Amino acid sequence: MSRFVRHFCYTGYMNFLVLILGLLPSFIWLSFFLQEDLHPEPRKMIFSVFVVGALAALGAYFAQVWTSSYLITFGIFQDSLRYATAFAAIEELIKFLAAYAVIRHSKYFDEPVDAMIYMMAAAMGLAAVENIAVAFENGFAAITIGSLMFRFLGATLLHALSSSVMGYYWARGIIKKHTFIYLIWGLIMATLLHTIFNYYIVVFEGGLLYSIGALILAAFFVFYDFEKLKQSTSL
Repeated sequence: MSRFVRHFCYTGYMNFLVLILGLLPSFIWLSFFLQEDLHPEPRKMIFSVFVVGALAALGAYFAQVWTSSYLITFGIFQDSLRYATAFAAIEELIKFLAAYAVIRHSKYFDEPVDAMIYMMAAAMGLAAVENIAVAFENGFAAITIGSLMFRFLGATLLHALSSSVMGYYWARGIIKKHTFIYLIWGLIMATLLHTIFNYYIVVFEGGLLYSIGALILAAFFVFYDFEKLKQSTSL
């Protein structure tokens, strides 16, 4: 076997391994949260929302690039609270649109808890693309147990929780017949959680610990929301 062929095979193997490691945090959280659904959704629907969420990551990226250049012209930089809020709002809105685009007319969207499940699936699709991008940017040599745990307990969990919050308000809005108002509140609350996490990491030394602490606190509320929606049988 020539050196070129060995190098090509090795590179392909490493890239495949990086891809798997990038997907792993999303798959783990997706499997975990799906256990909250008493009447599991069809796997094809979960997969469809996941894929659209992954594709939506590109839309979020370009929207954030444009927003960044716009904010910078006004002297609003990355360490600004307004900057963090804008970026968080873009991602939360994109994730909602991804889920909505797939399930808005689906016959399977028939229980309140489904809104949280599908929102979380879209979030894991977007988070998977983020994780893969970070993995390829840093390279295989930089992937450690610590970095995987950071993505698992940090950004990936953040996306799952913030989108679950959005899904909860979406479901409540449909039940209360005031969907738009509840969606606005859902977007505000999801953006708030997302902003707190990002802002602590960027601005404060040791902010990661505070950010993970905020996620743990949010997780209690999210699971409480799951339980409340399980008591409602139909939308």
